[in-house]
Amino acid sequence: MGDSKEAGAESPPAGAAARGGLSLLSQGESEEPSAQGSALFLGGNEVKSRAVVKYSSAPPRTAFARLEEKTDLKLPPANWLRESAKLGPAGTTILGNSKKSKPFSSFGMAYDFIDSVGNDVDVVSDSENIKKLLKIPYSKSHVSMAVHRIGRTLLLDELDIQELFMRSSQTGDWTWLKEFYQRLIDQKWQRKKKSKEHWYQKAILSKFLYYSINGDGAAQPVPSAAEQQGPSSSHQATDSDGASWPAPFEMPSSVSEDPSASSQGSEPLEPSYIVGHVASAPKEQNLTTLFNDGENSQGLKNDFVRNILWTFEDIHMLVGSNMPIFGGGRYPAVSLRLRDNNKPINVLTGIDYWLDNLICNVPELVMCFHVNGIVQKYEMIKTEEIPNLENSNFSTKVIKDIAQNILSFLKSNCTKEGHTYWLFKASGSDIVKLYDLTTLCEETEDKYQNPFTMPVAILLYKVACNMMMKKNQNKKHYGTIRTLLLNCVKLLDKSRHPQIIASANYMLSELFQLDEPKKEESSESPLNENSDESYSEEEEELADSDENGSYGTGSDPSDDNKAVAIIKSVGELSVPEKYKSIHQIRPSCTFPVCHDTEERCRLVLSYVLEGLKSVDSSIKKESDLPAADPNTPIPLKYEDESTRGGPEGLEKQMALFLDKMGSLQKGNYSSQSGMIPGSWQHKMKLQLILKSSKAYYVLSDAAMSLQKYGRALRYIKLALQSHDTYCCLCTNMLSEVLLFLSQYLTLCGDIQLMLAQNANNRAAHLEEFNYQTKEDQEILHSLHRESPCQGFAWATDLSTDLESQLSVSCKCYEAANEILQFSDLKSQNPEHYVQVLKRMGNIRNEIGVFYMNQAAALQSERVVSKSVSTAEQQLWKKSFSCFEKGIHNFESIDDATNAALLLCNTGRLMRICAQAHCGAGDEFKREFSPEEGLYYNKAVDYYLKALRSLGTRDIHPAVWDSVNWELSTTYFTMATLQQDYAPLSRKAQEQIEKEVSEAMMKSLKHCDVDSVSARQPLCQYRAATIHHRLASMYHSCLRNQVGDEHLRKQHRVLADLHYSKAVKLFQLLKDAPCELLRVQLERVAFAEFQMTSQNSNVGKLKTLSGALDIMVRTKHAFQLIRKELVEEFDQPKSDESAPAADPSPGLSREEVIKLLSIFESRLSFLLLQSIKLLSSTKKKMSNTEEDVVLKTNKQIYSQLLRATANRNSTLLERIDVLIQLLDQLARGGSGGQ
Repeated sequence: MGDSKEAGAESPPAGAAARGGLSLLSQGESEEPSAQGSALFLGGNEVKSRAVVKYSSAPPRTAFARLEEKTDLKLPPANWLRESAKLGPAGTTILGNSKKSKPFSSFGMAYDFIDSVGNDVDVVSDSENIKKLLKIPYSKSHVSMAVHRIGRTLLLDELDIQELFMRSSQTGDWTWLKEFYQRLIDQKWQRKKKSKEHWYQKAILSKFLYYSINGDGAAQPVPSAAEQQGPSSSHQATDSDGASWPAPFEMPSSVSEDPSASSQGSEPLEPSYIVGHVASAPKEQNLTTLFNDGENSQGLKNDFVRNILWTFEDIHMLVGSNMPIFGGGRYPAVSLRLRDNNKPINVLTGIDYWLDNLICNVPELVMCFHVNGIVQKYEMIKTEEIPNLENSNFSTKVIKDIAQNILSFLKSNCTKEGHTYWLFKASGSDIVKLYDLTTLCEETEDKYQNPFTMPVAILLYKVACNMMMKKNQNKKHYGTIRTLLLNCVKLLDKSRHPQIIASANYMLSELFQLDEPKKEESSESPLNENSDESYSEEEEELADSDENGSYGTGSDPSDDNKAVAIIKSVGELSVPEKYKSIHQIRPSCTFPVCHDTEERCRLVLSYVLEGLKSVDSSIKKESDLPAADPNTPIPLKYEDESTRGGPEGLEKQMALFLDKMGSLQKGNYSSQSGMIPGSWQHKMKLQLILKSSKAYYVLSDAAMSLQKYGRALRYIKLALQSHDTYCCLCTNMLSEVLLFLSQYLTLCGDIQLMLAQNANNRAAHLEEFNYQTKEDQEILHSLHRESPCQGFAWATDLSTDLESQLSVSCKCYEAANEILQFSDLKSQNPEHYVQVLKRMGNIRNEIGVFYMNQAAALQSERVVSKSVSTAEQQLWKKSFSCFEKGIHNFESIDDATNAALLLCNTGRLMRICAQAHCGAGDEFKREFSPEEGLYYNKAVDYYLKALRSLGTRDIHPAVWDSVNWELSTTYFTMATLQQDYAPLSRKAQEQIEKEVSEAMMKSLKHCDVDSVSARQPLCQYRAATIHHRLASMYHSCLRNQVGDEHLRKQHRVLADLHYSKAVKLFQLLKDAPCELLRVQLERVAFAEFQMTSQNSNVGKLKTLSGALDIMVRTKHAFQLIRKELVEEFDQPKSDESAPAADPSPGLSREEVIKLLSIFESRLSFLLLQSIKLLSSTKKKMSNTEEDVVLKTNKQIYSQLLRATANRNSTLLERIDVLIQLLDQLARGGSGGQ
């Protein structure tokens, strides 16, 4: 007794003291594999055996009572057939240690140790079945077993043909198998009755065991004959009927009610939306008679006293055993056997005893010998000595080979998960055959007649559930899970088991990751690399490959054509490594690789649809479609004005939507189909609908990236319809689901915006939007059973009106933002919140620009003299409001760049307002109005704000340059208008000039002429124009001013400075020759004006010389004009197909002629003045240099007069003449130089 608490001790090899050979557990305990088991060295051949008790309901071991010699075992002890925990199930019937294995016993174990199934265990079975298989080559008796494959695990159960056919004659089940059996195997089948000797031996063994636990070894008073007859006869009946198919083995109530003895009372492993533990399923659904064998479904109960993880060589087995183990004193763990002294132990008995001890890790065997029921003696035998007993010699190495060969044979041929295979050897035969009963059954009328179908399906399902639950599972297991679930669904009848089918389909959809569409391609490679945990459906039909030839179809086809495989002779099983090559093969299971997002989502939706169909079919309804709700209007195909494009209708719908979102927080529930909240249908449908909405969202996102906007809108519409139904069914809205809705609406907003921007392809988008697959229609039909799905109709209509599309897009973003405000989503998902606000800012900018462009269009259509219309003002207000909100959105997320761009657009709006006011009034009396000034100053303020928002150019150079340019343009426009339409009625000339000068200088300050960029020529032109205008203004002031000499001098200096700067800048430009010419002519006029105020000839001559020098420098401008004219003349010749195209839009012929005429007259005037002055000074004093100048000037003057007199010369000829004259002038000097 002292050793009863030792747990997990190692059983020593032969020769060592045998202590603590088996893990001992109190009733209901479960032990993890901590024991190392034992390695036994037997007869020189090492056979590795290791046993770990996973679960035991046996009480602590006690010593057996050693019976005295001459004890008569024919007399029953007083405690006979009374319930005894020490003996467990073995003691409760007259059978004693029952050899009869119950149908489905392996399933009971598999349910309890679901972690081991499909993965690291090769075989799950009763120890009796394992022993029977390993004794095949030694035994003539028949073998009949059902084999099922789950992943890489085989489940073995006895298939008692006798019991089966007895049942068949009573119930009519299995008639197809009975016919098949009689036709192919045993035509004269009849039930074999057991002999009296059989029952006599059973009774003696039972009494012996009860004596052994009695304690004092003496026979106790025996109950009366009548009392004795009662239990005896009743239990004989139990023997013949109790293990009948598929009724459970009778159990004492205390054991059957013990929750630890079975999985039925434990907590379900699956989450709430997956079908609960099998115990609850049968009661709810009345699955088959199999499940209704009593409240605890004992047919699927794990009834073994202990479950052992036994590793025999390289084979891992989960074995159930009921063998009573005794211990105490010198023998901590022994098994007790009763033998007739007159009958020697044969090989079969020896193998039996040896395997029992190995499986239960018992180091010794105590044998009690009797003659005719009278005890003779006891003998102790060590486990490793059993193979060497007299008359019972066998090789452990051969047993090992048999085990490996049988496992290889079964694994190679039982390839189809969910199929029931039948391993059969007829009594006295050497041939072992394997049949696929599922295939045979399918040939009959009802494929659900196979009673194994349901337990197998549930086990497949539970193994898949268990693998799904493990968070650390690598994706390589997804192939295994998928195969398990597909096979589970294939086995079940949709009408009978909707819950499991719906749940399995949901789990299948969960295998495909939709959350990370972008990363999917990179993460898919491991799915096909290490997935050796199961087999692929595609490989199912390969069972008869070359390697299987050794047990292919036999020579007699009439017998064998139905068999999957045959072992022609049991002797083959003893040949070492006969089938080893096959045993090593682990067929791989491939998970379908979806390179394409759409393909992946379509797979998910196909599973979702199957799940929805199962749920819907289980809801008892009078008709398929829900009755009309009198409070819900029937949606018709026309559109109400309130829902049409106008933003006013949208506002109304948004208010309704937000009201609905508010009510969701309170958990309002409204299903049209009559589902009960909390029922499995309700929970499952919620999950499936949510999955479909996610799949449609991913599809929409993928279509969006392919620029298929019509298709994207159709998918997001389906996603939102799914979500709307979810909202109707949901009693407690999760924040995660609200976040999904916010994401869906954000994407919907993006799609509507893109549709608005791609209006030219509207027909194609409309066609894509209206197309619908059958699958989508069926999913929608299922959604319509619960809700009208109209909650988001406002967001998903494809409008043809640009304004309406932009408004819908904006409302989508606003709704997405509102949802984020409901709970703490904003702070939990800062990235998404920032994205939503960015999009809101962007769409408001788009709408603002849309209204601004409309206002500009109205303005251009308006008659010049008319005042600003109300429509224009309304558009300004709308545009301004949008920009203001957009700026606020960007500022709230510190997006300075975008805020600056919106401020810049607001500035542009102000300029449009200013331009609208400048058009009013009479053109001749036109003055720069105060309204114009007000709006231009507002525009300037917004541009300055934009620059302040950016801070420095480094933040975003392109935006900074753009804002600077717009600001420069505003100042320039304002100055130009004040200069051209001076408000003299309101301001003094000096004040206007001062304001113009200031505005021009500010414009110049923001005009970057030095930075090399695409805008540089524009900046140079702008700067040149500003200098030109300022010079002209100062020139004008000088002409009109009288008096203040200091001011005149200042103006003269400023005019000269700005003229020279303007010329420098215009000379840098290749496309502004006329402007350069004009500036030079103004400079000449400025010189002429200065000359009028000069008195001395020397001063005048100097000024004239300077003016002629300016004339000479205009040669560059004339060369540019000539080049453009030549190109203009050549183009029609070289490209006659496009004569209408303007060859040089920068050059105006009229302007050139006008400037040319002015230039000719000014040059003529200057040369004449020069000749006059030089002639008068010549009379006074002689100067050789001046003579040369005079002579040259005279020649040029005469040529010029002749050229201008010739009216027939072309423009090009006139320019050529001038270039030639200017060359002469440059060479000859112009006096005084």
